Amino acid sequence: MSEAVRAIAEWVADSGDNRALPFIIVDKVKAKVLVFDAVGRLLGASPALLGLAHGDDSVPGIGERKIADIRPEERTTPAGRFEAEMGRNASGEDILWVDYDNAVSMHRVRATNPAERRLQRLASPTPNDNRISYGCINLPAAFYDRIVRPAFEPHAGIVYVLPETRPALPLFGAYPIERPADDRIAGK
Repeated sequence: MSEAVRAIAEWVADSGDNRALPFIIVDKVKAKVLVFDAVGRLLGASPALLGLAHGDDSVPGIGERKIADIRPEERTTPAGRFEAEMGRNASGEDILWVDYDNAVSMHRVRATNPAERRLQRLASPTPNDNRISYGCINLPAAFYDRIVRPAFEPHAGIVYVLPETRPALPLFGAYPIERPADDRIAGK
């Protein structure tokens, strides 16, 4: 768990910003997704594939555009706090909508184009090759099915996507926890 993830997880547990809902922290720098229950216990962590382009903001109106019209430099995974809920995509696949207006979701990795090597990218030991998507957050199917879906299926939750170009605490209005890490956030 990176220091940025730890800081946000501790703040969520202390402040109750998650409104007693499960929450996910997406660490874009480490290309990792961490899922927590409503009280801040770590349920699991996994590598993730993220938007090809570095940056923290979606291009205005991107959710209304066809995928073929999205240029490589526009393929960002936006940073921020999102009220997420389970839903379906246009193909009927269950997904976790992170930012519905900008068409950003969290879903099982789709390895439909062998040249993209998405499964190999997820399995690589570093985050250096985990930037490939149009902005969605791709996860190993087993992790999505075993951790994400059960945590969010009965109710909504919160997804915190950490920024990569600016500090995380101010983005969320968070404050540092001035005490040693305790057992409130498991998985230290």
